[in-house]
Amino acid sequence: MAGRQRTDRRPGTARNDAGADRNARYTLPSLLAALVPVSLARRAISVTVTPDQTVYDRGDPVEFTVTFRNRLPVAVAVPTPHQRRWGWTVAGELEASDERRYMRSQPSVFRFDGGERKRITVTWNGRFERTADRHEFVVPDPGEYEIRAFVATREGRYQPSDTASIRIR
Repeated sequence: MAGRQRTDRRPGTARNDAGADRNARYTLPSLLAALVPVSLARRAISVTVTPDQTVYDRGDPVEFTVTFRNRLPVAVAVPTPHQRRWGWTVAGELEASDERRYMRSQPSVFRFDGGERKRITVTWNGRFERTADRHEFVVPDPGEYEIRAFVATREGRYQPSDTASIRIR
């Protein structure tokens, strides 16, 4: 895997923001979330991606923070078509790799309590993973690169999302 992810474990955040289904049993917040239309739930979630700096040397690790926030005071549930609830790309490549990802086609749900924030810290190793001829990690050329974080609502059209630009020198 081309990146490492760490979740913020402060009070008010999910123990495993990236995927634990904390609301497996019926609770009042999960029942209320079922009443919020999917289109409203999707719009209620904001995404922010923030790199720890804007300029990096070639091959240096790039650390960035992804924050998801439910702007509503009630719980919401955003359905996803696969097990992936969220993700990130560099220059349009999922997790900075051209490796084909096999996701179970079983749908999932990204759940948020009212006003909840989920904060995840990701470290990209600063290299693109290439798998075509042989498995290798390629240091990117100097230039501007876009990091995108998203809720995995639809294949190829992830919304909501946010981007940040970094420069590699």
